[in-house]
Amino acid sequence: MMKTTADCQKTKIILLALLFVSASVQAWNYSSTEEQKTHSTQIRVGAEFDKKWHNGLSFNISEELRFPMYGTVTGSNIAQDSIFTPNFGRSYTTLSLGYRPLPYLKFDAGYTLKILGNKDWSKVNKWMKHRVFFSIIGTYKYENWTFSLRERFLTEIHMRDIDKHTATGLYEKNRADWQLRSKAGVSYHVFGKPVKPYLWVELINTLNATELSGGKQYITSVRTQIGTTWRLSEKNSLNFYYRFTYGYDKDVNVRAKKQTIELTNEITYQHAIGVTYCFDW
Repeated sequence: MMKTTADCQKTKIILLALLFVSASVQAWNYSSTEEQKTHSTQIRVGAEFDKKWHNGLSFNISEELRFPMYGTVTGSNIAQDSIFTPNFGRSYTTLSLGYRPLPYLKFDAGYTLKILGNKDWSKVNKWMKHRVFFSIIGTYKYENWTFSLRERFLTEIHMRDIDKHTATGLYEKNRADWQLRSKAGVSYHVFGKPVKPYLWVELINTLNATELSGGKQYITSVRTQIGTTWRLSEKNSLNFYYRFTYGYDKDVNVRAKKQTIELTNEITYQHAIGVTYCFDW
């Protein structure tokens, strides 16, 4: 009987602690008055190697380098507008395996090593990130047209140290960001020509926004790309493209004395021109 009473006391203490944490978080006020806008232009170059095996299996390895050429950052929370000039921005090295059980259905899974430029190279957690993804891709062909839809679940793992904020008891950032990327595209094969123009649009949705950022999921990026694939030979091709990205993110700044959580709305307008060399084994 004494053991049952002790268990009840422990349960009450736990419930009271949970109620206290919930009430303390709800007592904080959210402020979202600041806005920061970034306009940038990039040059991108890449190479992609694809090997198709029997029974619908395939292997892909790709490398992409991104070079910001020019950009500006403006906002109410910075002293003056800043300008950045050409530099090495980042690289993406990706390995993936694909499986096509049906002509109109494909699955793929892969890993990406992401290297960031202009960081403190003495600290690996500043310039290295890891990505893991799984995709489901459906295609439909009608005469010279090909329509596609891809749903990709992606997690980006950060090397940074993550600690709870002392005042709120909550995490300000995630150790891993989960996303759902929905992409719809269309391409057209020009009869008798080695070119295939295409267009696609992609929406990127958060899946684990932090409680300090409001806890609600949101669309963090909208991408639109237009380009053309130019087949040089049976195994070699070039992909020329232009991509526009609208990005949105929330930067959290906790003001403990004012019991206020400030959210800076970070808006990005990015233009990118790129070319990728593709080789089919």
